[in-house]
Amino acid sequence: MPKKLPQNFYQSDTLKVARELLGKYLIRKIGSKKIIGQIIETEAYCGPNDLASHASCGRTARTEIMFGPAGYLYVYMIYGMYYCLNIVTEEKDNPSAVLIRAVKPVAGLDSKIKTDGPGKLCRAFKIDKKQNNTKVFGKEAEIWIEDWQEKTNKIKSSPRIGVDYAQEYRDKPWRFYIED
Repeated sequence: MPKKLPQNFYQSDTLKVARELLGKYLIRKIGSKKIIGQIIETEAYCGPNDLASHASCGRTARTEIMFGPAGYLYVYMIYGMYYCLNIVTEEKDNPSAVLIRAVKPVAGLDSKIKTDGPGKLCRAFKIDKKQNNTKVFGKEAEIWIEDWQEKTNKIKSSPRIGVDYAQEYRDKPWRFYIED
């Protein structure tokens, strides 16, 4: 029986959450329609010392959500055209989040639509700034993650993508993905 992940799931260590989200299902409800994709790639952004994290620049209007409670969406734009979907993790005032990088389409999407990148995923799921600072738990959530009790043993890790500027943090193996 599918189960929506509760807020306390996201209150754990960011690296643990990033790994444990793999194989779970991202769901977006728009009216009576549901878009569903199995999460196959994530990246962890671990606190204010992680130079790849937006929070490393301190508390700003943009990053304020990362300093809040776990289980809220942090949605931002990159390159002036792509949105990225993150879920805040850990405890309040410890700005950490998991970026959902890719999903495998399951339902509600045309087979030609790509979801193999954070910008493509947000475009397919119709996610933009309007979803920033909304929760992924509780009955009123429009976007949430369900555990369908499927296990995967093919989890791999590697350095995160596009963070060459992050000095010693650029090589951290904080990108997680399901092999194949």
